[in-house]
Amino acid sequence: MSQSLDRALDALDAVAAADGPLPAKALARRLGCGLSTVYELLGALAERGHVVRTSAGYALGPRVPVLHRAFQRQTRTDDALHELLLRARRAVGADTYYSSYLGGDIAVLATAAHRSPATGGFTVGRDEAAHATAHGKVLLSALPRAARQRYLAQAGMRAITPRTVTSPEQLDAQLLRVRREGVAVEIEECAPGVACVAVPVPVPGGARTAVSAALPLEDFRRHRTRLTRTLRQVAAEAARLTADGAHGAATAH
Repeated sequence: MSQSLDRALDALDAVAAADGPLPAKALARRLGCGLSTVYELLGALAERGHVVRTSAGYALGPRVPVLHRAFQRQTRTDDALHELLLRARRAVGADTYYSSYLGGDIAVLATAAHRSPATGGFTVGRDEAAHATAHGKVLLSALPRAARQRYLAQAGMRAITPRTVTSPEQLDAQLLRVRREGVAVEIEECAPGVACVAVPVPVPGGARTAVSAALPLEDFRRHRTRLTRTLRQVAAEAARLTADGAHGAATAH
C-alpha cells in the first residue's frame, strides 16, 4: 500500500513538474515502472480529479486548485498577504517571500517576484537547503535544539556554493546571532551574486513564519538598511493579518 501511494504521489509530482501534458509512456520512463502500472496510477488520480487525460497526455486536474485554495486558507496566505508582499517588492525592488516551518519541513508559501526565475532561484514549495537560506536560518533559529538537530540530520547541509555553511558549529553561531539581532543575512550561500535578508514574523511562541527578500549583491550593499527596515514592517503587518485571520476563524466557530 505504501509503495503504491508513493508511486501515485510521484506520478502527480511528475505531471505537475511538466511544462505541458505528459504522455503515459514518458511518465513510465520517469518513474521507472511499467506502462500498465502508470495507467493504473493515473486512473486513480483521474478518478479523484487530480489529473485529467488530454489528447497530448496527462495534465493537472480540477481538484488541484481546490487543494491550493484550502492550503491558502489553512496557512493564511491569501490575497491580503500577497498584496503585502507585492507592496514590499515595489518598495525595495527585490523579490519577496513568505516562509514557514510546517510539520517538520521548511517551505516557501508565497512569493512576489518580478524576475523569472526568481532571484536566488527560490520557488513556492519545500526548501531543500534551509541551512543556506536567510528565511531558513530565521526558522531554524526558533526551533528547540533537538528539533533543529533532527531537521538538519534529515535534510543535510550540502554545499551549494563555496560560501555555503556546512559546519553545524558555524551554523549554530549564525543562529545565535539571528536570535539576538532578529534578522538573518545570507550572502552567496545559496546562489552566486545574490544576497538574502529575512526577519521573523512576530507571533506568540516564537517564529514559525518569516518574510524575506533576495536581490543582487550590489543592490544589497546599497540598500541593506532600508531593506531590513521594510521587512520588519512587512513582518509586523503579516502578524496582524495572521492574528485577524485566527480571530475570524474562532468567531466563525
